Amino acid sequence: MYRRTEADTDRNYRRLQVLEREDRPMELEDRLRAMNGPLLTWYEDHARILPWREDPQPYRVWISEIMLQQTRVEAVKPYFERFLQSLPDVEALAEVEEDRLMKLWEGLGYYNRARNLKKAAQMIVAEYGGQMPSEYEELLKLPGIGSYTAGAIASIAYGRPVPAVDGNVLRVISRVTASYEDILKQSTKRWMEEHLKNTMPKDRASHFNQGLIEIGAIVCVPNGQPKCGECPLASVCLARKQDLIGELPVKTPPKKRRIEERTVCILEEGTKVAIRKRDDDGLLASLYELPNVEGCLKEEELCEAFGLDPELVAVIEPLPKAKHVFSHVEWHMIGYRVRLRDMQSKAMPEAFISAEKSELKDRYALPNAFGRYTKLII
Repeated sequence: MYRRTEADTDRNYRRLQVLEREDRPMELEDRLRAMNGPLLTWYEDHARILPWREDPQPYRVWISEIMLQQTRVEAVKPYFERFLQSLPDVEALAEVEEDRLMKLWEGLGYYNRARNLKKAAQMIVAEYGGQMPSEYEELLKLPGIGSYTAGAIASIAYGRPVPAVDGNVLRVISRVTASYEDILKQSTKRWMEEHLKNTMPKDRASHFNQGLIEIGAIVCVPNGQPKCGECPLASVCLARKQDLIGELPVKTPPKKRRIEERTVCILEEGTKVAIRKRDDDGLLASLYELPNVEGCLKEEELCEAFGLDPELVAVIEPLPKAKHVFSHVEWHMIGYRVRLRDMQSKAMPEAFISAEKSELKDRYALPNAFGRYTKLII
């Protein structure tokens, strides 16, 4: 594939940049249309090489987009490769056992995303003959697929001229248009989707959407100072022109998280360790976890709290504190390692699953919330 030299690229940017007259500012949609040439030229030269871009088949695009929600690109790469090796197509995903699916997803968090993947795969097999639909409206009918993901699949995999507005795009367009609308409001997202649909190049939808996302990821960055000097949209960006970069985008401050204190127990009996499965509803639903209870317990309180016979406890070892942040709650944890005596009769309480430590690697999915402690086991 031909790659322009830096000099070629600079000349093209200068040729494609739009000079706006001070006495005749562009209308909104004219400003958005003015992005197209510089954006597409820039993307051809600066697009990162990513595994799902190399072969943008619908299934691959879908899996990557779900994985990339709330997760960094570099972190997703190994998960994507592992997932595709185990579940290479829609049919395999539709048939996978839930424990296996959760293990493949372990570490990505937001486990309902994985459950919705399976539900959607089953729907694709049953109602679409195993072929992911290409139309935006049909994609929206699938579990776990909202307007952004539907737009991404439709445009990247099928070339449909529909926008894909994620957090990166919201930030870029807010700055280009100097919009003070709250980007966390659905009305703001719908407003951008409508105007981008009217102004995006109909025959280059894939590169247009990916280009906007890419600029938001590596130039008009979410944290830190944006690299305005490297941005192909600099000549049409009102926030840059009006010195509003530090003020935009506008985002409602998040609500203060609730703090929960918990005590986590690594309960060992020889080569086995205690785990249990969480309830089907609520936080971390249906996932396996280490034994834990609310509150910060003292050593002398552990036996009663976890149903242990004090006569069977050989060692209690305090462990480091840990913290895990969910969207609306923070767990502040203390931990203990409790080793049970090697007895002929089973010492592990019946309330727990007695799992081989090796099974935590390849069978049971434990969420990242317990990561500080599971690392001490395996």
